[in-house]
Amino acid sequence: MRMPDPDLAVLGRRAEIAAALGRIVPGEGVIAEVDELKAYESDGLTAYRQLPMIAVLPETTDQVSQILKYCQENGVKVVPRGAGTSLSGGALPLADGILLAMGKFNRILEVDLDNRCAVVQPGVTNLGVTKAVEHAGFYYAPDPSSQIACTIGGNVAENSGGVHCLKYGLTTNNLLGLEAVLIDGTVLRIGGKHLDSEAYDMLGLLTGSEGLLAVVTEVTVRLLKKPETARALLFGFPTSEQAGDCVAAIIGAGIIPGGMEMMDKPAIHAAEAFVNAGYPLDVEALLIVELDGPHVEVDYLVAQITEIATANGVLTSRVSTNEEERLNFWAGRKAAFPAVGRISPDYYCMDGTIPRHKLPLVLRRMREMSEKYALRVANVFHAGDGNLHPLILYDANEPGELERAEDFGSDILKLCVEVGGVLTGEHGVGVEKRDLMGTMFTEADLNQQQRVKCAFDPASLLNPGKMFPELHRCAELGRMHIHGGKMPFPDLPRF
Repeated sequence: MRMPDPDLAVLGRRAEIAAALGRIVPGEGVIAEVDELKAYESDGLTAYRQLPMIAVLPETTDQVSQILKYCQENGVKVVPRGAGTSLSGGALPLADGILLAMGKFNRILEVDLDNRCAVVQPGVTNLGVTKAVEHAGFYYAPDPSSQIACTIGGNVAENSGGVHCLKYGLTTNNLLGLEAVLIDGTVLRIGGKHLDSEAYDMLGLLTGSEGLLAVVTEVTVRLLKKPETARALLFGFPTSEQAGDCVAAIIGAGIIPGGMEMMDKPAIHAAEAFVNAGYPLDVEALLIVELDGPHVEVDYLVAQITEIATANGVLTSRVSTNEEERLNFWAGRKAAFPAVGRISPDYYCMDGTIPRHKLPLVLRRMREMSEKYALRVANVFHAGDGNLHPLILYDANEPGELERAEDFGSDILKLCVEVGGVLTGEHGVGVEKRDLMGTMFTEADLNQQQRVKCAFDPASLLNPGKMFPELHRCAELGRMHIHGGKMPFPDLPRF
């Protein structure tokens, strides 16, 4: 993968740009020293690294507005960044661009329990929202595995999910309003504390846009009341296919659990060694199903799901009897990524989504790919909504292993599309999946998406090099639309 070639003219003005930004964000708000910039050279996709030209750390919406307006007037590229937990390279810097680090936007501005919402800055961590309201019996539903570190702004950019997204939805289903700044410095307020708004769904458009359209400076999130009862079931199966069949059967029975997660044998063993959750080690697949709601309903569904699991050949079955045991069931799944890090020097975390009934087929095909590439893979899934997270184990110090891991990952994503799924569930496209967009979208599809980008960012200064495999100039895209045909662009850069 190549990022756009650096703009040498912009690089030549580096000191001038740093000085101008320093006047907008005084004090220690601008970082230009190489050693200090290394903290920003990569995000969660650590195979790719690039120092930004400059990093700037604003503290107010007005400062963000001034920075973006300056960058547009002077042709300077901008890469927004939250906590840097993105696993798709969404926050990978550019050598000739500034990194807009939003970490100082870290305050909870308002908690409104009467309206069941909270107004927070984008640098507040995902878990921080729940911690701020749990004393009153409320919580924020989306819960990515990285929730202790990932920020709400990053969750908005990638439309993050988590283990409870099956019942309660992704980030987009739990937002009420945004404040966002356009590249020309315009500050927009979209939505609010009400459940829906008139006109176009701008909130839906900006959520998951990966920093290509605007920079989010404030978020109003929906809060939920903690359910009366929550119980988790732990099932061990002799094969991954049987666990997959059980998932399909539970959903087919009309049951929507609070969460439904699956792990294969390598992931089970890694997680158990890491947290000692009491997982069975003699099974090929583990299924964790959580039920929540009124006590009588939960008891009824526990019996139903146990019966379904039995019909699908379950070997071991446990039901949590108290809150501590329920949390313990989840502890291993929540820690699966760091746990796998203990058994391999490196791993490549994939993210694709498939129709649930295709899970047995995809698991079988992934085992075949594992043999083809001679690389191990540990699988953890948001099984209920078909969101796969295969962890491909490799050693970057061994020549060729990183390249094989990338090819393996590419084949997995192509398989997801082949069986009727999509390239991503919650990690976004970034640079990781950018060159695979053509497997899912036609050229007309991609051009139309770029027209939306052009409406917000005509000069393509916000997070360029992400999502689109080929960048068209906005004026030329307009002419393509007017003439209704395809035009050659021999001088356009290939990323």
